[in-house]
Amino acid sequence: MPELSAAELGLPRRHVLSDEVHERIKAMLMDHAIAPGARISIDGLARQLGVSPTPVREALARLESEQLAVKSPLKGYRATELLTLQEFDDLFQFRRLIEPWAARNAAQRIDDEGRRALRAELCSVTPPKKATYGSYKALTAHDSRFHSMVARLSGSEQVRVALERTHCHLHIFRLYYTRETGPDTLAEHRAIADAIIAGDAEAAEAAMVSHIETAMLQRLRQVYDQD
Repeated sequence: MPELSAAELGLPRRHVLSDEVHERIKAMLMDHAIAPGARISIDGLARQLGVSPTPVREALARLESEQLAVKSPLKGYRATELLTLQEFDDLFQFRRLIEPWAARNAAQRIDDEGRRALRAELCSVTPPKKATYGSYKALTAHDSRFHSMVARLSGSEQVRVALERTHCHLHIFRLYYTRETGPDTLAEHRAIADAIIAGDAEAAEAAMVSHIETAMLQRLRQVYDQD
């Protein structure tokens, strides 16, 4: 059998090497092709992706900042573990405390520029067709942008930064997703955005509470309940 080229294998193209290596390894972590907690071999990944070790090291440094990889002295990198039940519950409580407040404040402070930004964000993504990270990464990015935008519109930079530092959307999508998650998530985002755009603070707060409780307690916590 003739040897396939890098392009035919879907391997990274040289002119976008750093970003593509990062995305390829990220997909492996999100889809558990690299198992949670597993050691990550820089040389092994370099051979698998057909690149030198340098872009792999750069990618792992970025993934460490996203809390998807962790580096230990003298041991190298390993994939971070999935959220424990306690970590999941802590994340839920954190979001339940700050995000409804942010939605209420955003509705009270919203201006025309904010309305345009929210409408544009809602139009930026469509429901994914497959239950894989490759299909879901656009939704994951939208999820993060949308919640960060609501926090920014609340007027509190500290709340926005605190929320972004949790990288919660990456970690909950890494934990579990199905094809049904996408349409439900987008519908819930639209309800939040409609209330904020209308300047209805009570409805915005209630819509955010409903979204967080539905997403985290009904859709996601079942992962732990099944164990």
